[in-house]
Amino acid sequence: MQQLLELYRKWSGADPATTEQLPGAGSNRNYFRLTDEQGKSVIGVIGTSRDENHAFVYLARHFNKRKLPVPAVLAVSSDELRYLQTDLGAVSLFDAIRGGREAGGRYTLQEQQLLRRTIRELPNVQFRGARELDFSQCYPQPAFDVEGVLFDLNYFKYCFLKATELDFHELKLEADFRLLAKDLTAEQSEAFLYRDFQARNVMLVASEDGEQQPFFIDFQGGRRGPFYYDIASFLWQASARYPDKLRRSLIDDYYEAAKQFVEMPGRDLFERRLQLFVLFRTLQVLGAYGFRGYFERKQHFIESIPPAIQNLRELLAKEIFPYPYLVSILRQITELPQFKRIELTARSRADGYMTTDNNPYPAHPKDGPATFSKYDGMGPLVVRVYSFSYRKGIPEDESGNGGGYVFDCRSTHNPGRYEPYKKLTGLDEPVIRFLEDDGEILTFLQSVYQLADAHVARYLQRGFTSLMFSFGCTGGQHRSVYSAQHLAEHIHRKFGIEVHVHHREQGIDQVLSH
Repeated sequence: MQQLLELYRKWSGADPATTEQLPGAGSNRNYFRLTDEQGKSVIGVIGTSRDENHAFVYLARHFNKRKLPVPAVLAVSSDELRYLQTDLGAVSLFDAIRGGREAGGRYTLQEQQLLRRTIRELPNVQFRGARELDFSQCYPQPAFDVEGVLFDLNYFKYCFLKATELDFHELKLEADFRLLAKDLTAEQSEAFLYRDFQARNVMLVASEDGEQQPFFIDFQGGRRGPFYYDIASFLWQASARYPDKLRRSLIDDYYEAAKQFVEMPGRDLFERRLQLFVLFRTLQVLGAYGFRGYFERKQHFIESIPPAIQNLRELLAKEIFPYPYLVSILRQITELPQFKRIELTARSRADGYMTTDNNPYPAHPKDGPATFSKYDGMGPLVVRVYSFSYRKGIPEDESGNGGGYVFDCRSTHNPGRYEPYKKLTGLDEPVIRFLEDDGEILTFLQSVYQLADAHVARYLQRGFTSLMFSFGCTGGQHRSVYSAQHLAEHIHRKFGIEVHVHHREQGIDQVLSH
């Protein structure tokens, strides 16, 4: 950070009055807003990859020479790990169209107009930006090619397809992958392929007449390549849920704008080529979601999978792709029960509720806002949670699946040893206060919650229908009852699924309905 401040001081002649770190953008770069005494600000960037930074700096300077709407690079450190760029403000297109996105794709006329301005500006960057551009400066490769396509398709195979546990023939799938890669790279293109063209990478800057104009950022992964890729990336972004009519209109806008720069292919060929890239981009996105969701356990990416699967369903319904084995596998994916789910409303998320048709479940303040969706598969998962006394044996699993997890609560402080609590249970407020003030049970349950969350999520993904957790203590009255009740409520809040609670020694049964 000190070296970034030194770069700013060398450029401006003074230290910044304020320094604000900006939210991370999912990359290895850190962004800071540096503001002087007059309130004028610039963006300072610290990166870990010299080559990536070099690509951004080169492209930004080239695009500025072309008078394209991108930030200007103001200063660069000698090692190219830090640089300063103009501040385009804090409003992204992603933020500006949030209302339509959260309304399930019902975009206002104003939001649609912002999308139109953006898609009409894209050919300007792709075609004018490519003129006299030295693609050897691009990172990590200069051009879109077969090798890169196969890398992304195998990323989908290993990080998403294998995680679904569908059986498939490796060689047949590889043959179709190679056919698709050949088709995607069949046309020579001199366009600049932005590669990460999405609403988050478009900033809106007010012009002199007050209209918000799109400016483009984060293009350092760009390279020479087919212009179709960016259209697919932008218009088939899973979370955007653009209605088909709006998407068709935006494609028309792009096509007409692009004709000002290059001779476009006939509309039929254009449409066929575009659909190939939509298929490729969808598989690419599922691979990324699979890695970030299933392997890195980031719930945002798990929640993004079903909308992407819906895109895939709609795409396969067109029956236009000449890759029979790949298509058969993709159809099987779209039919998996774990990808049939009920979406939560945006307002319910913002309010910290999980909402089904008419049943809101308030989120527990210790859990934070609910982040898992309610799944509605062919066989919905039911979780059973028991409390019991070890003196009377471990509960049997009525489903016949073998009993699930059994947790021993006897290592934690026992309120039953004290006279005021002997006739109470873990459902009574004095016992709850004793256990929570002591704290041992809370530490114990933190590990249980982490294990249970991962297990429930995996069962939902695989379409399983039954899972059991049991908590035992000496008498099945205090610690086990408290633990079983709290895990049941935690799972119910977080996943919105049906949970049965059985306090065996107390003769208490409860159903937390979905």
